[in-house]
Amino acid sequence: MQFKDYYEVLGVPRDATAEAIKKAYRGLARKHHPDVSKAPDAEARMKEVNEAYAVLSDAERRAAFDQLLARGARAGQDFQPPPGWDSGFEFSGSGFSDAEAAGYSDFFAELFGRMGGAHARPGHRAGGAEFRARGEDHHAAIQLDIEDAFRGARRQVTLRAPQVDAQGRVTLAERTLDVQIPKGVREGQMIRLAGQGSPGFGGGPAGDLFLEVRFNPHGRFAVRGRDLAVELPVAPWEAALGAAVPVAMPDGRTLNVRVPAGAQSGGSLRVRGQGLPGDPPGDLELTLRVVLPGAASPRAKELYETMARELAFDPRARAGA
Repeated sequence: MQFKDYYEVLGVPRDATAEAIKKAYRGLARKHHPDVSKAPDAEARMKEVNEAYAVLSDAERRAAFDQLLARGARAGQDFQPPPGWDSGFEFSGSGFSDAEAAGYSDFFAELFGRMGGAHARPGHRAGGAEFRARGEDHHAAIQLDIEDAFRGARRQVTLRAPQVDAQGRVTLAERTLDVQIPKGVREGQMIRLAGQGSPGFGGGPAGDLFLEVRFNPHGRFAVRGRDLAVELPVAPWEAALGAAVPVAMPDGRTLNVRVPAGAQSGGSLRVRGQGLPGDPPGDLELTLRVVLPGAASPRAKELYETMARELAFDPRARAGA
């Protein structure tokens, strides 16, 4: 997937005001609209212009896009969104549905298809002659460590909400919230903070803030739903004879796992109920890796020579080579 520079698409500088972006869009729309232009690529060009305007005309999406540019992303480069690139940005409204995002490019859908969240539910009601409306819900992604899922935690989360100043330029306003992370939280789960969305109108209640949980990459463990996966190094004698092997868990526990006799490198073990906590808890998936000791010392070399003489073992015969 190639990176798109939406400023280049509209032909505006990166510090362009909202009014300048709107003016550029209108000019390009008049030029490339399929009802006006006879160019064979008019429809594709108009779609690209609409997509660029959908991002740059929205303060929240524009601020997130500017973050990617600040990290050095450039038009035409092979591109994959960095993990957690949009964490900490606070988005309001319902965002794009999957169907709406599909109307734009894969690049757009990958970046903005989920933004805004599916939980936004602005509401309103009339009370006599006075109109009251519930405030919009907000949505943001937060990065947590998997250790937080084992223990639960209290974290300070700083969110950046884009705003448009009097000159029509996008600025970022920060706020810090004290958030209780529940034990057993899973990736993709929404933590709801009541009343932390947009203010209500006419005395209506404020909207809520939904924090989408994402896990930071761990140095050893991979998360698969509630399951944890990790590689387990074992010595040759542990694999051949069987052994109880310690596994250091993210919550500080040491779990003794029984490796069966005759285990092979690449084999797998599953320990039920030792993944992330929950109801039910996940499992622990272990991939065995047999690690051979070196033969640097005379004694180690002697042992290997003894094995070579006395063990009738040909690994190539086992592989069918």
